[in-house]
Amino acid sequence: MQTKPQEKSLNRRDALQRMAGVAAGVTLASLTSCKKPTESESKVAVPNVLPEGAKGANERIGVGIIGCGRRNGQLAIGKGGQGKPPEYAKIVAVADFNMKRAGQWAEKYKAKPFQDYRKLLELKEVEVVVYATPEHWHYLPCIHACQAGKDIYGEQPFSHSIREGQVMVQAVRKYNRVFQTGEQQRSHPKTRKAVEMILNGFIGKVHTVIGYNYPSPWDYKFAEEPVPADLNWDAWCGQNEVVPFNINAYVPRVPYNRENYPPEPAEKAAVGPGWMSLRPYSGGELLNWGCHGLSMVLWGLGMDESGPVEVWVEPEEKLASLTYEQPENRDRGDKSMSSPVVHYRFPNDVILKLESTDSRLGGGGTFIGDKGKITVFRGGYECDPPELDQQPLPSDAIRVYESDNHMHNFYECVKSRKDPIMKVENGHRVATLCHLGNIARWLGRRLKWDPQNETFPDDAEANSLLDCPKRKGYELPETV
Repeated sequence: MQTKPQEKSLNRRDALQRMAGVAAGVTLASLTSCKKPTESESKVAVPNVLPEGAKGANERIGVGIIGCGRRNGQLAIGKGGQGKPPEYAKIVAVADFNMKRAGQWAEKYKAKPFQDYRKLLELKEVEVVVYATPEHWHYLPCIHACQAGKDIYGEQPFSHSIREGQVMVQAVRKYNRVFQTGEQQRSHPKTRKAVEMILNGFIGKVHTVIGYNYPSPWDYKFAEEPVPADLNWDAWCGQNEVVPFNINAYVPRVPYNRENYPPEPAEKAAVGPGWMSLRPYSGGELLNWGCHGLSMVLWGLGMDESGPVEVWVEPEEKLASLTYEQPENRDRGDKSMSSPVVHYRFPNDVILKLESTDSRLGGGGTFIGDKGKITVFRGGYECDPPELDQQPLPSDAIRVYESDNHMHNFYECVKSRKDPIMKVENGHRVATLCHLGNIARWLGRRLKWDPQNETFPDDAEANSLLDCPKRKGYELPETV
Protein backbone atom coordinates (compact mmCIF):
# COMPACT_ATOMS: atom_id res chain seq x y z
CA MET A 1 0.00 0.00 0.00
CA GLN A 2 1.02 3.61 -0.44
CA THR A 3 1.36 6.10 2.37
CA LYS A 4 2.33 9.71 2.56
CA PRO A 5 6.02 10.03 1.59
CA GLN A 6 7.06 11.53 4.91
CA GLU A 7 5.25 8.87 6.94
CA LYS A 8 6.67 6.02 4.84
CA SER A 9 10.19 7.38 5.31
CA LEU A 10 9.73 7.63 9.05
CA ASN A 11 8.35 4.08 9.27
CA ARG A 12 11.25 2.67 7.28
CA ARG A 13 13.86 4.66 9.17
CA ASP A 14 12.39 3.56 12.50
CA ALA A 15 12.50 -0.08 11.40
CA LEU A 16 16.06 0.16 10.13
CA GLN A 17 17.25 1.77 13.36
CA ARG A 18 15.79 -1.12 15.31
CA MET A 19 17.45 -3.66 13.03
CA ALA A 20 20.86 -2.04 12.59
CA GLY A 21 24.22 -3.41 13.63
CA VAL A 22 23.54 -7.12 13.37
CA ALA A 23 25.07 -9.79 11.15
CA ALA A 24 22.50 -10.69 8.51
CA GLY A 25 20.44 -13.78 9.25
CA VAL A 26 22.33 -14.84 12.40
CA THR A 27 20.80 -12.81 15.21
CA LEU A 28 18.07 -10.20 15.39
CA ALA A 29 18.38 -6.57 16.35
CA SER A 30 18.73 -6.10 20.08
CA LEU A 31 15.36 -5.26 21.55
CA THR A 32 14.57 -4.32 25.13
CA SER A 33 13.49 -7.12 27.44
CA CYS A 34 9.91 -8.17 27.95
CA LYS A 35 7.90 -6.98 30.90
CA LYS A 36 4.42 -7.78 32.17
CA PRO A 37 1.90 -5.57 30.35
CA THR A 38 0.07 -2.86 32.24
CA GLU A 39 -3.72 -2.82 32.14
CA SER A 40 -3.68 -0.02 29.58
CA GLU A 41 -1.20 -1.89 27.38
CA SER A 42 -3.37 -5.01 27.42
CA LYS A 43 -6.45 -3.13 26.25
CA VAL A 44 -6.04 -2.19 22.61
CA ALA A 45 -8.54 0.05 20.84
CA VAL A 46 -10.16 -1.64 17.85
CA PRO A 47 -11.06 0.86 15.12
CA ASN A 48 -13.42 -0.31 12.39
CA VAL A 49 -11.62 1.64 9.70
CA LEU A 50 -7.88 2.17 9.60
CA PRO A 51 -6.75 5.70 8.72
CA GLU A 52 -4.92 7.04 5.64
CA GLY A 53 -3.59 5.59 2.43
CA ALA A 54 -6.55 3.94 0.67
CA LYS A 55 -5.35 2.34 -2.56
CA GLY A 56 -6.92 2.77 -6.02
CA ALA A 57 -8.87 -0.08 -7.57
CA ASN A 58 -6.33 -0.76 -10.36
CA GLU A 59 -3.07 -0.22 -8.48
CA ARG A 60 -0.70 -3.19 -8.30
CA ILE A 61 0.27 -4.40 -4.80
CA GLY A 62 3.82 -5.68 -4.27
CA VAL A 63 3.95 -8.78 -2.06
CA GLY A 64 6.84 -10.07 0.04
CA ILE A 65 6.76 -13.76 1.02
CA ILE A 66 8.39 -14.77 4.33
CA GLY A 67 8.80 -18.53 4.61
CA CYS A 68 9.09 -20.48 1.35
CA GLY A 69 7.63 -23.75 2.56
CA ARG A 70 4.55 -25.92 2.18
CA ARG A 71 1.92 -23.55 3.58
CA ASN A 72 2.98 -20.43 1.72
CA GLY A 73 3.14 -22.59 -1.40
CA GLN A 74 -0.54 -23.42 -0.91
CA LEU A 75 -1.45 -19.79 -0.27
CA ALA A 76 0.34 -18.62 -3.39
CA ILE A 77 -1.77 -20.85 -5.65
CA GLY A 78 -5.00 -20.85 -3.66
CA LYS A 79 -4.96 -24.56 -2.79
CA GLY A 80 -7.51 -25.80 -0.27
CA GLY A 81 -10.27 -23.32 -1.05
CA GLN A 82 -8.70 -20.31 0.62
CA GLY A 83 -8.51 -18.34 -2.64
CA LYS A 84 -5.34 -17.38 -4.48
CA PRO A 85 -4.17 -13.75 -4.39
CA PRO A 86 -5.96 -11.44 -6.85
CA GLU A 87 -4.43 -10.47 -10.18
CA TYR A 88 -3.43 -7.06 -8.87
CA ALA A 89 -1.13 -8.65 -6.25
CA LYS A 90 2.37 -9.59 -7.44
CA ILE A 91 5.12 -11.44 -5.54
CA VAL A 92 8.20 -9.22 -5.79
CA ALA A 93 10.46 -10.62 -3.02
CA VAL A 94 10.84 -13.83 -1.02
CA ALA A 95 12.77 -14.74 2.13
CA ASP A 96 13.63 -17.99 3.86
CA PHE A 97 16.41 -19.04 6.24
CA ASN A 98 16.97 -21.84 3.71
CA MET A 99 18.50 -19.91 0.82
CA LYS A 100 17.96 -22.83 -1.54
CA ARG A 101 14.23 -22.54 -1.02
CA ALA A 102 14.31 -18.77 -1.43
CA GLY A 103 16.22 -19.16 -4.69
CA GLN A 104 13.71 -21.69 -6.05
CA TRP A 105 10.81 -19.39 -5.24
CA ALA A 106 12.63 -16.37 -6.66
CA GLU A 107 13.14 -18.18 -9.95
CA LYS A 108 9.52 -19.29 -10.10
CA TYR A 109 8.04 -15.86 -9.36
CA LYS A 110 10.78 -13.68 -10.89
CA ALA A 111 11.30 -12.12 -7.46
CA LYS A 112 14.23 -10.99 -5.33
CA PRO A 113 15.50 -13.69 -2.90
CA PHE A 114 16.75 -13.07 0.65
CA GLN A 115 17.88 -15.24 3.55
CA ASP A 116 17.20 -12.43 6.04
CA TYR A 117 13.57 -11.29 5.92
CA ARG A 118 14.55 -7.86 7.27
CA LYS A 119 16.26 -7.13 3.95
CA LEU A 120 12.94 -7.87 2.23
CA LEU A 121 11.21 -5.37 4.53
CA GLU A 122 13.60 -2.63 3.39
CA LEU A 123 12.27 -2.80 -0.18
CA LYS A 124 9.96 0.05 -1.18
CA GLU A 125 8.17 -2.19 -3.68
CA VAL A 126 7.11 -4.60 -0.90
CA GLU A 127 3.84 -3.21 0.40
CA VAL A 128 2.28 -6.40 1.78
CA VAL A 129 3.88 -9.28 3.67
CA VAL A 130 2.54 -12.84 3.73
CA TYR A 131 4.23 -15.07 6.29
CA ALA A 132 3.72 -18.78 6.88
CA THR A 133 6.67 -19.64 9.10
CA PRO A 134 7.16 -21.95 12.08
CA GLU A 135 5.04 -20.80 15.02
CA HIS A 136 7.98 -19.44 17.01
CA TRP A 137 8.78 -17.18 14.03
CA HIS A 138 5.50 -15.24 13.92
CA TYR A 139 6.01 -12.42 16.43
CA LEU A 140 9.16 -10.74 15.10
CA PRO A 141 8.24 -10.70 11.38
CA CYS A 142 4.86 -9.25 12.39
CA ILE A 143 6.35 -6.52 14.58
CA HIS A 144 9.12 -5.66 12.12
CA ALA A 145 6.68 -5.56 9.20
CA CYS A 146 4.45 -3.14 11.12
CA GLN A 147 7.43 -0.91 11.88
CA ALA A 148 8.41 -0.98 8.20
CA GLY A 149 4.91 0.13 7.13
CA LYS A 150 3.75 -3.16 5.58
CA ASP A 151 0.31 -4.77 5.76
CA ILE A 152 0.27 -8.42 6.81
CA TYR A 153 -1.40 -11.73 6.08
CA GLY A 154 -0.19 -13.97 8.92
CA GLU A 155 -0.86 -17.67 9.11
CA GLN A 156 -2.31 -19.47 12.09
CA PRO A 157 -1.58 -19.98 14.90
CA PHE A 158 -1.39 -16.25 15.56
CA SER A 159 1.33 -16.40 18.23
CA HIS A 160 3.67 -18.68 20.14
CA SER A 161 2.69 -17.17 23.51
CA ILE A 162 -0.03 -14.95 24.94
CA ARG A 163 2.41 -12.12 25.62
CA GLU A 164 3.75 -12.26 22.06
CA GLY A 165 0.18 -11.92 20.82
CA GLN A 166 -0.43 -8.86 23.00
CA VAL A 167 2.59 -7.08 21.57
CA MET A 168 1.69 -8.07 18.01
CA VAL A 169 -1.76 -6.52 18.46
CA GLN A 170 -0.19 -3.36 19.83
CA ALA A 171 2.19 -3.12 16.87
CA VAL A 172 -0.57 -3.59 14.27
CA ARG A 173 -2.71 -0.88 15.86
CA LYS A 174 0.11 1.57 16.58
CA TYR A 175 1.30 1.55 12.96
CA ASN A 176 -2.24 1.40 11.48
CA ARG A 177 -1.63 -1.78 9.53
CA VAL A 178 -4.16 -4.15 7.96
CA PHE A 179 -3.70 -7.65 9.43
CA GLN A 180 -5.57 -10.75 8.27
CA THR A 181 -5.21 -13.92 10.35
CA GLY A 182 -5.09 -16.98 8.10
CA GLU A 183 -8.24 -18.65 9.44
CA GLN A 184 -9.92 -19.42 6.11
CA GLN A 185 -13.03 -20.98 7.67
CA ARG A 186 -14.21 -17.49 8.59
CA SER A 187 -14.64 -16.92 4.84
CA HIS A 188 -16.65 -20.05 4.10
CA PRO A 189 -20.39 -19.50 3.43
CA LYS A 190 -21.47 -22.74 5.13
CA THR A 191 -19.62 -22.12 8.37
CA ARG A 192 -20.90 -18.54 8.33
CA LYS A 193 -24.49 -19.82 7.99
CA ALA A 194 -23.99 -22.26 10.88
CA VAL A 195 -22.64 -19.50 13.12
CA GLU A 196 -25.57 -17.22 12.27
CA MET A 197 -28.02 -20.03 13.10
CA ILE A 198 -26.37 -20.49 16.49
CA LEU A 199 -26.24 -16.76 17.25
CA ASN A 200 -29.92 -16.38 16.29
CA GLY A 201 -31.11 -19.03 18.73
CA PHE A 202 -31.95 -21.91 16.38
CA ILE A 203 -30.77 -24.36 19.07
CA GLY A 204 -31.94 -22.20 21.96
CA LYS A 205 -29.57 -21.21 24.75
CA VAL A 206 -26.18 -22.84 24.25
CA HIS A 207 -24.89 -24.46 27.42
CA THR A 208 -22.10 -26.79 26.18
CA VAL A 209 -19.65 -27.00 23.30
CA ILE A 210 -17.73 -30.20 22.53
CA GLY A 211 -14.38 -29.73 20.81
CA TYR A 212 -11.67 -32.05 19.62
CA ASN A 213 -9.11 -33.40 22.10
CA TYR A 214 -6.05 -31.72 20.58
CA PRO A 215 -2.65 -32.99 21.81
CA SER A 216 -0.16 -30.65 23.43
CA PRO A 217 3.51 -30.60 22.31
CA TRP A 218 6.36 -32.67 23.68
CA ASP A 219 10.15 -32.47 23.88
CA TYR A 220 12.86 -34.16 21.82
CA LYS A 221 16.58 -34.87 21.84
CA PHE A 222 17.72 -36.20 18.48
CA ALA A 223 21.20 -37.04 17.25
CA GLU A 224 23.04 -34.33 15.34
CA GLU A 225 22.96 -34.34 11.56
CA PRO A 226 24.86 -32.11 9.13
CA VAL A 227 23.18 -28.75 8.64
CA PRO A 228 22.18 -28.25 4.98
CA ALA A 229 24.65 -25.90 3.32
CA ASP A 230 22.04 -23.28 2.43
CA LEU A 231 20.25 -23.25 5.81
CA ASN A 232 20.94 -20.76 8.62
CA TRP A 233 20.04 -23.13 11.45
CA ASP A 234 21.03 -20.70 14.20
CA ALA A 235 18.51 -18.16 12.92
CA TRP A 236 15.83 -20.82 12.33
CA CYS A 237 16.00 -21.74 16.04
CA GLY A 238 15.03 -18.15 16.79
CA GLN A 239 14.21 -17.40 20.42
CA ASN A 240 15.08 -20.96 21.47
CA GLU A 241 18.39 -22.48 22.47
CA VAL A 242 20.35 -23.62 19.43
CA VAL A 243 20.36 -27.42 19.44
CA PRO A 244 21.90 -29.89 16.98
CA PHE A 245 20.18 -29.95 13.61
CA ASN A 246 17.98 -32.92 12.78
CA ILE A 247 15.68 -33.15 9.79
CA ASN A 248 12.91 -34.63 11.95
CA ALA A 249 12.64 -31.35 13.88
CA TYR A 250 13.16 -29.06 10.88
CA VAL A 251 10.31 -30.28 8.64
CA PRO A 252 6.76 -29.32 9.75
CA ARG A 253 5.10 -32.72 9.50
CA VAL A 254 6.11 -36.21 8.43
CA PRO A 255 5.52 -37.64 5.88
CA TYR A 256 6.54 -34.42 4.16
CA ASN A 257 5.89 -33.52 0.54
CA ARG A 258 7.03 -30.14 -0.69
CA GLU A 259 4.61 -29.51 -3.51
CA ASN A 260 6.06 -26.50 -5.29
CA TYR A 261 9.73 -27.37 -5.75
CA PRO A 262 11.88 -30.54 -5.88
CA PRO A 263 12.17 -32.37 -2.54
CA GLU A 264 15.57 -32.54 -0.92
CA PRO A 265 16.90 -36.06 -0.25
CA ALA A 266 17.23 -35.39 3.48
CA GLU A 267 13.56 -34.43 3.73
CA LYS A 268 12.55 -37.63 1.96
CA ALA A 269 14.34 -39.54 4.70
CA ALA A 270 12.50 -37.85 7.58
CA VAL A 271 10.63 -40.15 9.98
CA GLY A 272 8.98 -37.69 12.39
CA PRO A 273 7.43 -36.01 14.16
CA GLY A 274 8.25 -32.55 12.67
CA TRP A 275 8.44 -29.21 14.49
CA MET A 276 4.64 -28.83 14.69
CA SER A 277 4.62 -31.39 17.53
CA LEU A 278 7.68 -30.16 19.41
CA ARG A 279 7.43 -27.80 22.35
CA PRO A 280 10.38 -25.51 21.61
CA TYR A 281 8.82 -24.45 18.31
CA SER A 282 5.10 -25.12 18.66
CA GLY A 283 2.11 -25.36 20.98
CA GLY A 284 1.34 -28.75 19.44
CA GLU A 285 -1.92 -29.63 17.74
CA LEU A 286 -3.74 -27.59 20.39
CA LEU A 287 -2.33 -24.56 18.54
CA ASN A 288 -1.92 -25.96 15.00
CA TRP A 289 -5.46 -27.30 14.61
CA GLY A 290 -7.00 -25.81 17.73
CA CYS A 291 -6.68 -22.34 16.24
CA HIS A 292 -9.11 -23.46 13.50
CA GLY A 293 -11.65 -25.36 15.58
CA LEU A 294 -11.62 -22.93 18.49
CA SER A 295 -12.00 -20.05 16.06
CA MET A 296 -15.39 -21.53 15.22
CA VAL A 297 -16.19 -21.84 18.93
CA LEU A 298 -15.46 -18.19 19.73
CA TRP A 299 -17.31 -17.07 16.59
CA GLY A 300 -20.38 -19.17 17.35
CA LEU A 301 -20.49 -18.03 20.98
CA GLY A 302 -20.09 -14.36 20.04
CA MET A 303 -16.92 -14.26 22.14
CA ASP A 304 -14.47 -12.75 19.64
CA GLU A 305 -13.85 -9.80 21.96
CA SER A 306 -13.58 -11.84 25.14
CA GLY A 307 -12.65 -15.33 26.32
CA PRO A 308 -13.08 -17.82 29.15
CA VAL A 309 -13.01 -16.88 32.82
CA GLU A 310 -11.85 -20.29 33.99
CA VAL A 311 -9.85 -23.19 32.56
CA TRP A 312 -9.09 -26.58 34.10
CA VAL A 313 -8.22 -30.18 33.28
CA GLU A 314 -9.84 -33.50 34.14
CA PRO A 315 -8.42 -35.47 35.77
CA GLU A 316 -6.74 -32.72 37.76
CA GLU A 317 -3.14 -33.70 37.07
CA LYS A 318 -0.16 -32.32 35.21
CA LEU A 319 0.59 -33.39 31.67
CA ALA A 320 3.12 -36.21 31.83
CA SER A 321 6.54 -35.37 30.46
CA LEU A 322 7.57 -37.00 27.20
CA THR A 323 10.80 -36.73 25.22
CA TYR A 324 11.41 -38.41 21.89
CA GLU A 325 14.96 -39.77 22.02
CA GLN A 326 14.77 -41.17 18.49
CA PRO A 327 12.76 -40.01 15.46
CA GLU A 328 9.36 -41.69 15.25
CA ASN A 329 5.87 -40.80 14.06
CA ARG A 330 3.39 -38.77 16.11
CA ASP A 331 1.20 -41.61 17.37
CA ARG A 332 2.78 -42.17 20.79
CA GLY A 333 3.25 -38.48 21.44
CA ASP A 334 -0.27 -37.49 20.37
CA LYS A 335 -1.80 -40.17 22.62
CA SER A 336 0.29 -39.22 25.64
CA MET A 337 -0.18 -35.46 25.22
CA SER A 338 -4.00 -35.69 24.94
CA SER A 339 -4.53 -36.33 28.64
CA PRO A 340 -5.73 -34.66 30.81
CA VAL A 341 -8.74 -33.20 28.99
CA VAL A 342 -9.09 -29.42 28.86
CA HIS A 343 -12.26 -27.60 29.97
CA TYR A 344 -13.22 -23.91 29.80
CA ARG A 345 -16.00 -21.85 31.33
CA PHE A 346 -17.09 -18.62 29.61
CA PRO A 347 -18.67 -15.53 31.22
CA ASN A 348 -22.14 -16.72 30.12
CA ASP A 349 -21.47 -20.07 31.88
CA VAL A 350 -21.13 -22.02 28.62
CA ILE A 351 -18.74 -24.95 29.15
CA LEU A 352 -16.31 -25.98 26.40
CA LYS A 353 -14.91 -29.51 26.67
CA LEU A 354 -12.04 -30.61 24.41
CA GLU A 355 -12.86 -34.30 24.67
CA SER A 356 -13.98 -35.55 21.24
CA THR A 357 -12.06 -38.01 19.08
CA ASP A 358 -14.16 -37.15 15.99
CA SER A 359 -11.53 -35.81 13.61
CA ARG A 360 -14.09 -33.53 11.92
CA LEU A 361 -14.18 -31.44 15.08
CA GLY A 362 -10.51 -30.59 14.59
CA GLY A 363 -11.89 -27.75 12.48
CA GLY A 364 -15.01 -26.95 14.51
CA GLY A 365 -17.15 -28.08 17.42
CA THR A 366 -20.58 -29.31 18.49
CA PHE A 367 -22.77 -26.56 19.98
CA ILE A 368 -25.45 -27.98 22.31
CA GLY A 369 -28.48 -25.90 23.26
CA ASP A 370 -31.77 -26.54 25.00
CA LYS A 371 -33.52 -26.94 21.61
CA GLY A 372 -30.99 -28.98 19.64
CA LYS A 373 -27.38 -29.00 18.48
CA ILE A 374 -25.31 -27.87 15.53
CA THR A 375 -21.97 -29.44 14.65
CA VAL A 376 -19.62 -27.18 12.70
CA PHE A 377 -16.73 -28.74 10.82
CA ARG A 378 -14.35 -27.66 8.10
CA GLY A 379 -16.46 -26.59 5.13
CA GLY A 380 -19.86 -27.53 6.52
CA TYR A 381 -22.24 -28.27 9.40
CA GLU A 382 -24.95 -30.67 10.59
CA CYS A 383 -28.15 -29.91 12.47
CA ASP A 384 -29.92 -32.04 15.06
CA PRO A 385 -32.84 -32.09 14.50
CA PRO A 386 -32.30 -31.78 10.72
CA GLU A 387 -35.34 -29.49 10.34
CA LEU A 388 -33.38 -26.66 11.93
CA ASP A 389 -31.63 -26.21 8.60
CA GLN A 390 -34.94 -25.41 6.89
CA GLN A 391 -35.77 -22.42 9.07
CA PRO A 392 -35.11 -19.00 7.53
CA LEU A 393 -33.24 -16.35 9.45
CA PRO A 394 -35.55 -13.65 10.84
CA SER A 395 -35.61 -10.23 9.20
CA ASP A 396 -33.82 -8.71 12.18
CA ALA A 397 -31.27 -11.54 12.43
CA ILE A 398 -27.81 -11.13 13.89
CA ARG A 399 -25.39 -11.17 10.97
CA VAL A 400 -21.62 -11.75 10.97
CA TYR A 401 -18.95 -10.27 8.70
CA GLU A 402 -19.52 -11.64 5.19
CA SER A 403 -16.56 -12.85 3.14
CA ASP A 404 -16.41 -15.70 0.63
CA ASN A 405 -12.71 -15.41 -0.24
CA HIS A 406 -10.28 -14.98 2.65
CA MET A 407 -7.29 -13.88 0.60
CA HIS A 408 -9.28 -11.46 -1.55
CA ASN A 409 -10.88 -10.02 1.57
CA PHE A 410 -7.41 -9.17 2.86
CA TYR A 411 -6.29 -7.45 -0.33
CA GLU A 412 -9.54 -5.51 -0.64
CA CYS A 413 -8.98 -4.26 2.91
CA VAL A 414 -5.42 -3.27 2.02
CA LYS A 415 -7.00 -0.97 -0.56
CA SER A 416 -9.93 0.26 1.55
CA ARG A 417 -8.10 0.41 4.92
CA LYS A 418 -10.96 -1.43 6.61
CA ASP A 419 -10.46 -4.31 9.02
CA PRO A 420 -10.64 -7.79 7.41
CA ILE A 421 -12.87 -10.60 8.58
CA MET A 422 -10.21 -12.19 10.81
CA LYS A 423 -8.59 -9.04 12.19
CA VAL A 424 -5.62 -9.08 14.50
CA GLU A 425 -7.64 -9.13 17.74
CA ASN A 426 -9.64 -12.14 16.54
CA GLY A 427 -6.47 -14.09 15.84
CA HIS A 428 -5.06 -13.16 19.24
CA ARG A 429 -8.20 -14.24 21.13
CA VAL A 430 -8.29 -17.62 19.40
CA ALA A 431 -4.59 -18.27 20.01
CA THR A 432 -5.03 -17.22 23.66
CA LEU A 433 -7.76 -19.83 24.10
CA CYS A 434 -5.34 -22.46 22.78
CA HIS A 435 -2.45 -21.27 24.95
CA LEU A 436 -4.67 -21.36 28.04
CA GLY A 437 -5.37 -25.03 27.39
CA ASN A 438 -1.66 -25.86 27.29
CA ILE A 439 -0.98 -23.86 30.44
CA ALA A 440 -3.78 -25.68 32.28
CA ARG A 441 -2.28 -29.01 31.25
CA TRP A 442 1.24 -27.99 32.27
CA LEU A 443 0.07 -26.84 35.71
CA GLY A 444 -2.60 -29.51 36.23
CA ARG A 445 -4.97 -27.34 38.26
CA ARG A 446 -7.95 -25.00 37.96
CA LEU A 447 -7.04 -21.51 36.78
CA LYS A 448 -8.94 -18.22 36.88
CA TRP A 449 -8.52 -16.02 33.80
CA ASP A 450 -9.29 -12.33 33.35
CA PRO A 451 -10.14 -11.98 29.62
CA GLN A 452 -10.05 -8.18 29.69
CA ASN A 453 -6.66 -7.67 31.34
CA GLU A 454 -5.39 -10.99 29.97
CA THR A 455 -3.81 -12.20 33.18
CA PHE A 456 -4.31 -14.93 35.78
CA PRO A 457 -5.47 -12.95 38.86
CA ASP A 458 -3.12 -13.39 41.83
CA ASP A 459 -1.39 -16.39 40.27
CA ALA A 460 2.32 -15.73 39.76
CA GLU A 461 3.06 -19.29 38.62
CA ALA A 462 0.47 -19.20 35.84
CA ASN A 463 1.42 -15.64 34.82
CA SER A 464 5.02 -16.78 34.40
CA LEU A 465 3.78 -18.90 31.47
CA LEU A 466 2.27 -15.97 29.55
CA ASP A 467 5.51 -15.92 27.58
CA CYS A 468 8.25 -18.44 26.81
CA PRO A 469 12.02 -18.04 27.32
CA LYS A 470 13.87 -16.03 24.70
CA ARG A 471 17.60 -15.93 24.14
CA LYS A 472 19.46 -12.66 23.83
CA GLY A 473 18.69 -10.74 20.67
CA TYR A 474 15.20 -12.22 20.29
CA GLU A 475 13.44 -10.53 23.21
CA LEU A 476 10.05 -8.90 22.91
CA PRO A 477 10.28 -5.12 22.69
CA GLU A 478 9.23 -3.25 25.79
CA THR A 479 7.40 -0.83 23.52
CA VAL A 480 6.66 -1.03 19.82
